[in-house]
Amino acid sequence: MSIIKTVGRSGQISLGKKFAGQTVMIDEVHAGVWIVKAGQFIPESEKWLFVSNVQEDLNEAISWAEENPPRETSLEDLENQGRK
Repeated sequence: MSIIKTVGRSGQISLGKKFAGQTVMIDEVHAGVWIVKAGQFIPESEKWLFVSNVQEDLNEAISWAEENPPRETSLEDLENQGRK
């Protein structure tokens, strides 16, 4: 479905109220040709969480934490372990 829109003086195009508040990604595939996709995007500061080896490490850590519930720790014992 094609829709004709006019770019306003400020350089903006309205997609309509249906898309109000949504995040969109705009790809310019050629000069004057854009693809607009609505979606949810990963903030730059969180992209490292989605690297494949990081995912594996996180899954392993979560599995370990599920199998090893927190327990009370003696600070004295920890200190002695650090001295060995």
